Amino acid sequence: MRKNIDTLATLVFSSADDQANAQRVSRLARAGKLRSIHRGIYTSVLETPLEQIVRTNWRQIAEYLYPGSVLGYRSAQEGKPDQEGRIFLVQGNRARRTELPGLTLVTIPGSGPVSGLEPTLNDTPYGKLFVSSEARRLLENLYTGRDAAIRTMGRAWVESHLSRLCTLRGEHKVNDLRDAARQLAVPLGLEAQFKTLNSIVSALMQTGEARRLSAVDALARAAGKPYDPDRMVIFDVLFTALRQSFQHIPDPTGPGLSTTHFAFFESYFSNYIEGTTFTVEEASEIIFEGKMIEKRSEDSHDVLGTYQAITQQPFRSTPPSNEDEFLEWLKLTNHRVLSSRQEKNPGQWKEKLNQAGSTLFVHPELVQGTLREGFKRVALLEDPFARALMAMFVVTEVHPFEDGNGRTARLAMNAYLTQAAACRIIIPTAYREDYLLPLKALSRNADPVPFLRSMTRAQAWSAAFDYSSFQNTLKRMAACNAFADDITQHKLLHPNEIRGLIDKEARNNQSQ
Repeated sequence: MRKNIDTLATLVFSSADDQANAQRVSRLARAGKLRSIHRGIYTSVLETPLEQIVRTNWRQIAEYLYPGSVLGYRSAQEGKPDQEGRIFLVQGNRARRTELPGLTLVTIPGSGPVSGLEPTLNDTPYGKLFVSSEARRLLENLYTGRDAAIRTMGRAWVESHLSRLCTLRGEHKVNDLRDAARQLAVPLGLEAQFKTLNSIVSALMQTGEARRLSAVDALARAAGKPYDPDRMVIFDVLFTALRQSFQHIPDPTGPGLSTTHFAFFESYFSNYIEGTTFTVEEASEIIFEGKMIEKRSEDSHDVLGTYQAITQQPFRSTPPSNEDEFLEWLKLTNHRVLSSRQEKNPGQWKEKLNQAGSTLFVHPELVQGTLREGFKRVALLEDPFARALMAMFVVTEVHPFEDGNGRTARLAMNAYLTQAAACRIIIPTAYREDYLLPLKALSRNADPVPFLRSMTRAQAWSAAFDYSSFQNTLKRMAACNAFADDITQHKLLHPNEIRGLIDKEARNNQSQ
């Protein structure tokens, strides 16, 4: 015999318009199968805190209590309750507050949903609610009256948002958005807000007074130097972590062959991890004999160009000292590395957005401004190792060129180290993932700790060799698994770990 099972939703609503349902809900509540949240609103979840249930299901509750209202102000932008649990709705002629566990519905007097106009002007249906259009949302968030700090994102947010839209959509699209706001201002009673919006857009387009802006990224755009504000957050995280003194590891090379040998291995590995792979013998012929490997002329020039940048000025030890020099130095360095690849536009800022995997780098329009802002943090750091890491990460994160960004970034880092007579950093093949994964952790999760740990280890490893003999250095690096492609099978070892084995082998050879 089948039994009727009364399956209950998380939220159950009662209404005087449906007496049968109201009686059913009342019966279930008396039986202890429902908990009351608010008049006419119940939940079948009996143990979870009411605040959690209400916050998660705020939209259903808003639809029940205020159907047809417009999700507006900061709520339209964020799409969820604010930190205090408030949702702002536009409806009717009277302001009201409805308090529930973990949620406050604030209704603001104003026009109902805009419909029947061109699509960009209409508010968007959202179940039994509406979400204010983009143009209406901007106007609402420029409100400056009572409780403005609570209900709006604020003028600085509007400025930054419009600056970002200029980059992502183009100035003509932002002008279209301003036109849409102009059409909505009068019927919505937001004429004063449109006047403010108009002045912001004019300043961003450099046709109005920039002094009226307050957001720093908007001011930068108005000055013709727009930058990526999201990258500034990551730069500041790293900058804070680098505000300390690091151990000074001196340059292990001296004048002559040891410097030449170090430069060889730095160039070899810097190209290898970017996919320009040669055997050590082939790379030796390229660098020391000027031989171009057959059918690989461009790759050969990449290795040679990197080596020349490592050994020649201003690339070796004369890093930039101001923003203008920083931009010019990077262009010269990238051109030196990629001079044979004219199709890659060496030394020219990228014209298309580039990415690695799912990581999108800085938009071409924001490259120069973001580099300038990044250099400000480089210049403020006093420790040479800190300055070097900041410079390298800024270039890596911006990816300002079509190609050669990793090599250019590492050359910038090492120029600051050599300037301070510190050991340059080599990233051997077996250390590739230990180098790249911390960069991703910093870029995606704003976690600088793995990056600092990784680069500290890499410098210590680089300084642990005697570079006076090319063959001995090669032999010891090979014993450390430095050239290993398969890092699952061959872990990079520190020279101290293999020194005993090599010394023992040398003694055995002598005895023979």
